Amino acid sequence: MADSYKNKKVISIGIVSELTGLSLRQIRYYEERKLIFPERTERGTRKYSFADVETLVDIANKREEGVQTFEIRQELKKQKGQSRDELKKMIRGQINSQFHLRK
Repeated sequence: MADSYKNKKVISIGIVSELTGLSLRQIRYYEERKLIFPERTERGTRKYSFADVETLVDIANKREEGVQTFEIRQELKKQKGQSRDELKKMIRGQINSQFHLRK
């Protein structure tokens, strides 16, 4: 349950800007660089999640340290892949436990 609210895309770009201290232009730039992926309403309004806000803060901190957007994108892809691997392991463990299977 805790994770479900975190991933709901319900926050407008203006609120994200207030929460992160980033300008609207910076937020749009990170979207253009494929670092963040807001959903769009029928009218084209961007909607972000709390997880997106955390990602943007992390991106901003890394940019302040001099990390390039390309490097950040590579790191985000790597993290996403690791998350999928962890999820697969967890599911495999649950299936094995449920059906009393061993590796």
